[in-house]
Amino acid sequence: MPDSLPALETQRQALLDQISRLGDFRPGSITLTRGRCGNPHCHCRLPNDPGHGPNDRLTYKRKGKTITETFPSALAQRKAQREIAEFRKFQQVSRALLEVNEKICHLRPVPEAAGEGQEKKRPKPSKKKFAAK
Repeated sequence: MPDSLPALETQRQALLDQISRLGDFRPGSITLTRGRCGNPHCHCRLPNDPGHGPNDRLTYKRKGKTITETFPSALAQRKAQREIAEFRKFQQVSRALLEVNEKICHLRPVPEAAGEGQEKKRPKPSKKKFAAK
C-alpha cells in the first residue's frame, strides 16, 4: 500500500529539518599523492625511489575544472574531512528528499480549475502588415 499524503509530508518535513541541522559542508575528496620534483639532483630521480610523499590533497571541481589544494596543517585536513563527511550526509538526505517529493507529486490530486475545457481565443493576425505591401 502506498504511503499516505500526510505521512509523506511529515517525512519531507523531517528531511528538511535534517538539512537545516547540517554543519559546514563542501564537496571534494582527500587523496594521497606521490610525485617527483623537477630537480635533476634530487633523490626522487634515482631508480626504484618512491619519490616525494605521500601528501594529502583536497580535490574538487569548480566550474568544470579540477582544483587541488594542499593542506597547510593536520588540523586543516581534519576540518576538511568533517566538511566532506557533512557533504555526503547532505547528498544522502537530498536524494531521500527528492524521492519523497516525487511520491507527493504523484499522490497530490489535480485541483479543479474553474472554466476548464474552454479554449483561449487566439488573436487574429494584423492586416496592417499585409496591407502595406
